[in-house]
Amino acid sequence: MPTVVLMDVSLSMTRPVCLDGSEEFQRKNLAVHGLNMLFEHMASNYRLEFTSLMAFSSLWELLVPFTRDYNALQEALSSLEDYDKTCIESALNGVSNVVQQEWGSACPCQVVLVTDGSLGIGKGSLRHSLQSLKHRGDDKKFPLPFPFPTKMFIMCIANAEELQMSDAMDNLEELLHLSGGDGQIFTMDGPLCMKSVQSMFGRLIDHAYSPFHAVLHCGNLSSDVQVFPRPEPVVMDEEVEPMPRNVSTDLEIIGFIEIADISSPPVISRHLVLPIAVNKDVDEIGTGATEELEEEPSASQMAGKSPNFCVLLHGSLKVEGMVALVQLGPEWYGMLYSQADSKKKSNLMMSLFEPGPEPLPWLGKITYLGPISEAAENPYGEDDSKSPFPVQPPVKRSYAQNATVWIKASGLQTDVQKILRNARKLPDKTQTFYKELNRLRKAALAFGFWELLKGVADLLERECTLLPDSAHPDAAFQLSHAAQQLKLASTGDSQYAAFDQNIAPMHTDFSS
Repeated sequence: MPTVVLMDVSLSMTRPVCLDGSEEFQRKNLAVHGLNMLFEHMASNYRLEFTSLMAFSSLWELLVPFTRDYNALQEALSSLEDYDKTCIESALNGVSNVVQQEWGSACPCQVVLVTDGSLGIGKGSLRHSLQSLKHRGDDKKFPLPFPFPTKMFIMCIANAEELQMSDAMDNLEELLHLSGGDGQIFTMDGPLCMKSVQSMFGRLIDHAYSPFHAVLHCGNLSSDVQVFPRPEPVVMDEEVEPMPRNVSTDLEIIGFIEIADISSPPVISRHLVLPIAVNKDVDEIGTGATEELEEEPSASQMAGKSPNFCVLLHGSLKVEGMVALVQLGPEWYGMLYSQADSKKKSNLMMSLFEPGPEPLPWLGKITYLGPISEAAENPYGEDDSKSPFPVQPPVKRSYAQNATVWIKASGLQTDVQKILRNARKLPDKTQTFYKELNRLRKAALAFGFWELLKGVADLLERECTLLPDSAHPDAAFQLSHAAQQLKLASTGDSQYAAFDQNIAPMHTDFSS
């Protein structure tokens, strides 16, 4: 998940802050100190994440494009210049352009906006931008929400009391709401000082940049791993009382399956998995090689010199062309696989499926899968010429008949007229009459259209009274029977309104 750091370099950031009663610092100096703390943390724990640095006042400037070189980011911070007034809308337009040009509109991104809470003055200020939201044309839309998934974190080099004295806090909260609400506003506690800014950025790190450590198990083998980016809690909307589900810190491999059988499954998110005991360069991920250590190696770095199950797993999946099914929690599964970024570099990736016992319908229930050795015969055949997938459902579904949909009144009228035409040709069209009648009945029950059933029943009773004297006596019996069954179904009684139930022709005998 790439990060864009948006640094306010307007004149209001140069306001002095007294530290220790003697030395003076600017708010910009406090912001730079906090960002250096963030970059040092990411350099140690998030070396594989891309980060970009932008500066803004009335205009915006891309200081450092997306990079993994945190030294370049810190050097750019040390040479920031001061400009004019604050214009957050212009900066957000810049973020949208930079992210879409580099990552497109599908990649989620985190935006860290560092400002002193000053909204700007006059046209172009955040206050003016939010007041004019409803009076804009399509060519001047506000940049939020971004066209890509976003988490916005607003770091205020000010305390909450200072922001609440004006409408700054209200405007920043509305800005966060427009971004999608998936983020947070951080303010400094107490006086403006180095300790307070460290505490504020520490809260950001704990909230959004804390590494996710887990243990990957496979039988008697295990490995400590780190997952990038940190898996987010998942909430299933269809549950009666939705509760967020979190990925367990114990990841259990429950089996292996061929890539051809897993195909391209729908996933919630993808994550990079690394053995945390191995200190690697970016180009050495998954190879098991360690870089030379200039300082005395720690215990975790020394552990990287011993065999590691995670490296073995990555190499095996890559060579065999298979994926590992992994259990993330109760009735929640994912898969581990090797993904190549280039001819020389490949990574061990983890994709999360939607929670549930059957996330991939063509595999059936995950708990029903088992090793080939337990099958009565090899499901792949002796020469791998067949596959047990996709698993066929126990009830064979018929797709010969299209679903009944009434978008316009003419469609409903056509279906009713079809029933009446067949009703006038009874008993010769008995089977067709009941087929069309049951199709309409099922659709009406699915839509809760009880009045339709009652109306068609009245029409059938009317047709019964209009039968000519030469009509076959069976026609009157079938029409009365069908009308009575429709009236019973229109009451909503479960005994007569079952969706899977069909109206059967009335049994009559006129052979004598």
